Amino acid sequence: MKALLAACALTLALAGCTSKPVAEQQPTTSTAIPSTVSGTVPVPTNTLPTDEPTDAAVPPQLPEQATAPPPANAGPLTADNLPAADKLGAGWKTYTDPGGAEAGFIGNNTWTRRRDPHQASYEALPSGCSGQPVNGSLPVPSFALTGSYRTNDAQPATALLLRFKRAAEASTYYEGYQTRMQACGKGGDLAVQQLWSTTTAAAAVRSYAGAESYVDVSVLKGATVALLATTSAHPEQQSDWAHTVVPALEAVID
Repeated sequence: MKALLAACALTLALAGCTSKPVAEQQPTTSTAIPSTVSGTVPVPTNTLPTDEPTDAAVPPQLPEQATAPPPANAGPLTADNLPAADKLGAGWKTYTDPGGAEAGFIGNNTWTRRRDPHQASYEALPSGCSGQPVNGSLPVPSFALTGSYRTNDAQPATALLLRFKRAAEASTYYEGYQTRMQACGKGGDLAVQQLWSTTTAAAAVRSYAGAESYVDVSVLKGATVALLATTSAHPEQQSDWAHTVVPALEAVID
């Protein structure tokens, strides 16, 4: 169970499995023009929501669908926008995640896959914190792409790229993400320990109750926010490592 919780936490929503509850709402229905079966029994016509999501701080109306393997690219985002494994650490490798029911997605035989932008940006935010809740809306990215890695000691690591329409939107989301991380505190289902931060990059330790902790590195460049998470036996000692991977992310994400 601990391993599963840790794997879910690592995905940050980065991989579709999440430790954060997502409220699922039923799609809106209407009966304006009913169809019929054998000309006698009216059958209401379902109408799905058509409004574009506008707030990443609010859960999606419909959960991300897992009915087919997702594409390896997300619009303009491709594997070229993710750092090569050896840029993140000696012995690191890309990992082709097979997915499955517990993971919440169907594998596509590659190490990258498209995510639903609203779902991914919502799930990436810290949840279950004991600190003062942070309110306020956040922009929804246009595209989201995740990549899976394994560290030199075979620990899972995941990167999530969120590409926005404008750099100002990326900056707003990044600032909102950092504000929520800093306000999370300790003692809840999720505890966050800040390691360091600059105006465009930060590192922290996320610790979920009953699960392993992992290092969280976040980077802002142009219209893209990158989130890199990796399990570590001693995450509080990974401050220097987190500094080293920032240039690797900045070089390719936007």
